[in-house]
Amino acid sequence: MHSHSSPAPLRADVVVVGAGIVGLAHAWHAVRAGLSVVVVDRDDRAVGASVRNFGHICTTAQSGRAREYAVVARETWLRAGAEAGLAVSAHGTVVAARSVAEMAVLDEFASGRDRDEVCVLGADETADRLGWAVPGLVGGALMPRDLRVDSPAAVPALTAHLARLGVVFRFGENVVDVVDGVRTTHGSYVADTVIVCVGHDVDRLFPVLASDGEVRRCRLRMMEIDPPRGVRIDPGVFTGSSLLRYGGFAETAAADTVRAELASLDPDMLTHTVNLMCTQRPDGRVVIGDTHHYERTLDPFDDEALDALLLDRFCGLFGVDDLVVRRRWRGVYAASAQGPYLHASPRADVVVASVTSGIGMTTAFGFARDVLAQRGLIP
Repeated sequence: MHSHSSPAPLRADVVVVGAGIVGLAHAWHAVRAGLSVVVVDRDDRAVGASVRNFGHICTTAQSGRAREYAVVARETWLRAGAEAGLAVSAHGTVVAARSVAEMAVLDEFASGRDRDEVCVLGADETADRLGWAVPGLVGGALMPRDLRVDSPAAVPALTAHLARLGVVFRFGENVVDVVDGVRTTHGSYVADTVIVCVGHDVDRLFPVLASDGEVRRCRLRMMEIDPPRGVRIDPGVFTGSSLLRYGGFAETAAADTVRAELASLDPDMLTHTVNLMCTQRPDGRVVIGDTHHYERTLDPFDDEALDALLLDRFCGLFGVDDLVVRRRWRGVYAASAQGPYLHASPRADVVVASVTSGIGMTTAFGFARDVLAQRGLIP
C-alpha cells in the first residue's frame, strides 16, 4: 500500500503573482535587497499589457505621485538596460502641435518645468526632430528625459535577467487562491509577503476589493504599420490629443480650450478617447494608436470603424494617402476613476498592487519600490 502526499510548499520571502511589468518591478527591487523571490504567472510568458504597449517611458508629462514614481522608474530602466542588455532609447518625446490652442498648453506646461525637462520648439525645429513635415504644424515641444524600450523584447529580457539574479519563475501556473500563501494549479507557495500584481484581473481573486476600487478594464486598439516614406522616427511622438491624456498637460488651464476645439472639429477623437501617438520599433515598423473604452466586462467584438478612424488620422499626421498595416491588436489594462494606483492589503501577509491607468511601463518601478518600502521590505 502506497501513501501519496503533496510536495512541500516552496518557501520564499516574497511571492509575486503576475509576471507583467508591475510584478517584475516588485521582483527587481526585492531580489536586489537580498530577499528570496518567486514569481508565478498563469501564462507561459508575458502576453498582456506589458508587451502590447508603445514601450514609451513618459516621465515628463506625469503629475503628482505618478511623476515621483516616473522619476524613479526612469533611472531604474537605465540601470536595467545597462545590466540586462536592454536597448533603452533616450531620444525623448516630441509633441506635434497643430493649433494655437495646443501650443498654448505646451507654453503653459513648459513655464512650470525646468528647461532640461521640456523645450518649446518652432514648427521647423519640431519637423526636424520628428523626421518629417507634419501638415498644418504650428510648433511643438521636446521632452528630452523620456525613454523608450521595445516592450515585446524588453520584458522577456528583464525576466531573464531577474532569473540570473536568483528570482524563481513559475510560468504556466494559474493561481487558485491566495490563502495561507499561494495555491496554484501545480503546487503551493509559502511566503512572508504575497504581492498580487495581476492588473485588471484583481477582480478574479479579490472581487470586493476590485469593486470598492472601481477597477474596470480599458480596451485599446493599436496597430503596427510600415514607416511612411521610410521615415526614421527617433523620439516618441505625441499630438494634440495627448495633451488631454497626461496629467502634466491636462491640468493646465489651456487644456480646456484644446478639449473644446476637439469637440467642435473632431468629436470622434473624444468619443473614443483617442490618444494619437506613435513610436518606432527597432525594425522600423511604427506602432500607432490608440483608442480607449472602459468596461468591467469587455465587449468581445472589435469595430472596424475604430481602426479606420486611427488610420485616417495618422494619414493626416504623416501627410500620406494610405498606410500599410502589418499587425493589429487589442490592448487591455486596469483603469479606475479613483486614481492611477490600487494599493491595498486585504490580509496582513498580502498586498494587492495594480497600476490602474496606462502608465505601467512609465511608473511601475517607482510604484513597486514604494509598495515594498511601506512594508519595510526595502530601505
